[in-house]
Amino acid sequence: MLKLTPSERGAHRAKAHHLEPVVIIGDAGLTPAVLREIDVHLKSRELIKIRVHGDDRAARAGIMQTVCQELNAAPVQEIGKILVVYRPKPVETSEPETRKSSPRKSVKARRRTKRSYQG
Repeated sequence: MLKLTPSERGAHRAKAHHLEPVVIIGDAGLTPAVLREIDVHLKSRELIKIRVHGDDRAARAGIMQTVCQELNAAPVQEIGKILVVYRPKPVETSEPETRKSSPRKSVKARRRTKRSYQG
């Protein structure tokens, strides 16, 4: 599980303020399918909100803990039934280019329109 400094957590809270929940955890709880969906959204967005239906505060805290441990994410905020989770995007390794790039063709001059001739 990642750890965030208080200033990082505050910055992520500010970014997450306008976000809508992208994953909703229902009565079935945290299933492997839900974990996969959270993982997919974290790969593409880094910072997500999760809505948890249910009134048990301890169960929501347990869900936040499980999500962060399983997906190597950091808990940012837990307000009511909304959980905010952050995980930085993985660094993509770029492969060396094998094709030769063709020289650029000359760019054509722009056609002048009738209005451009008028003074």
